Amino acid sequence: MADRLFALDQGFPQNILDALRTSIREAELVWIGDIDPDLSTLNDWQILARLYRDSRRWDGLVTTDDSMLRLPKEMAVLHQTQLTLVISESAGHDPILATGLLLTHLPHICKETTPDRAQVWRLRANRKPAERPWVYLQAWAKQNKESVRAVYKRERLSAADLGGGAE
Repeated sequence: MADRLFALDQGFPQNILDALRTSIREAELVWIGDIDPDLSTLNDWQILARLYRDSRRWDGLVTTDDSMLRLPKEMAVLHQTQLTLVISESAGHDPILATGLLLTHLPHICKETTPDRAQVWRLRANRKPAERPWVYLQAWAKQNKESVRAVYKRERLSAADLGGGAE
């Protein structure tokens, strides 16, 4: 049995997490609809209060709804219940990205979650543009006090070694 117990909102694909259930050892992840079908119709602060009062010892709620952070009632109830709130923040409406963010950070979150302190975890995907390898070659050359062109000339493959492709 997992050490932690988190409720998931409807922003996460149940079929994917069901398929991964045996691989997720840190926490049991349960959809709010499986806890109580009425939970999906409640305000977020009401969900937090219900999780707190539930006979199972919930560690917190996982959601994609970052608007909760701007709602004083939700933040007051979160503080009061000492639950953990995990938000896959930059996932937008992409449930696969939200799930990936959650699974990436879940082991650390579970280690840091404690029943005597409310926490907010904001998970974000760092979407940066791709970089060209030349940038890294330049950095290496500079660090080694060499010309980037000399390094490239020495390290590149010949046309024959490359199989006739571009140099």
